[in-house]
Amino acid sequence: MTYQLPEKLRTLEPYQPITGKFDVRLDANESFISLPDEIRHEISVLVPRIAFNRYPDPYAVELCQKFGNIFDVNPELVVAANGSDEFLFLLTTCFASAGDKLMVVKPDFGMYKIYGDMAGLQVEVFDKGDDLQIGVDDLIAAAKEKQIQMLIFSNPCNPSSLIESREDVLKIVQELEDVLVVVDEAYMEFAYGSVMDQVENYPNLMVLKTLSKAFGLAAARLGFAVSNPTIIRALKAAKSPYNVNTMSQVVGSIVLDHPAYIEECILLIKESRDYLFGMLQALAGSEPKIKSIQNTRSNFVYMEVEDAAGAHKALQEKGIAIRLMGDYLRIAAGSEEENDALLNALRDYLKGA
Repeated sequence: MTYQLPEKLRTLEPYQPITGKFDVRLDANESFISLPDEIRHEISVLVPRIAFNRYPDPYAVELCQKFGNIFDVNPELVVAANGSDEFLFLLTTCFASAGDKLMVVKPDFGMYKIYGDMAGLQVEVFDKGDDLQIGVDDLIAAAKEKQIQMLIFSNPCNPSSLIESREDVLKIVQELEDVLVVVDEAYMEFAYGSVMDQVENYPNLMVLKTLSKAFGLAAARLGFAVSNPTIIRALKAAKSPYNVNTMSQVVGSIVLDHPAYIEECILLIKESRDYLFGMLQALAGSEPKIKSIQNTRSNFVYMEVEDAAGAHKALQEKGIAIRLMGDYLRIAAGSEEENDALLNALRDYLKGA
């Protein structure tokens, strides 16, 4: 009998990012701001000094120290990883056992469920209401009824772009005291209400962060987990010994050493987001094919469109990549030129040009 893939892999649907060449890339919620020459120069000076024959710092101590400086958190409560995805893998494989119950919400980042399925967890999906917000009391009741062991959700949410209040998130943590609550704050730089400063006050809270969005380091694949000492100790034991390569550690440390630059990037991205949101709202006022636009608290806009697949295809044909999500389009804020190209192409499509 020939080798057969495990059932969970035979039925697994892969996450499918858009590939190919597009003049305008607004599909992956990346920053449209590239590193300035002065920071690139710092990188060019330090990278040649790397001892490439040696393994990386296993705990990325300098990188975590500088992360702690930026976010005003004790660096001993921080673990770095090869993107937030590494933490999702570790959480579902090491912080739960096969058959345990993981709860995710819908809509939300699809990889939460994928990692849970691969780890052999029972994944319970909690559907949000028509307003795309988590009904906190209903979520808590459902989690208790299902007797879940872990809950993962993004805040602000990818893809809805909406945010749950700090008070509501902490209520979930408090009410589900026997559940590991993982809050993915990848987009919190564009909003308010982080619970990162509360990790030492709760034994069941973990916050995930990334440098791929506001910090413009998607290519470096740097993610961070912040939690209490007990969870952090276990996370350091469970992760691979040398999980973050030295080049990414160097680049991340340099960028985190420039808080003024980071603040400027956040301001520019928020300005771009607000412009894009405002222009799409104005377009919706005259185009009934746009059914709804969410009041974004992230670096992208999420809107319901009649024949969203047709709009998505038409924009791709004009060299513009956005994300198709059922009846919705998710559009990242871009440069002024990218935003205008998107708006013009979408306007032409909606008018039947």
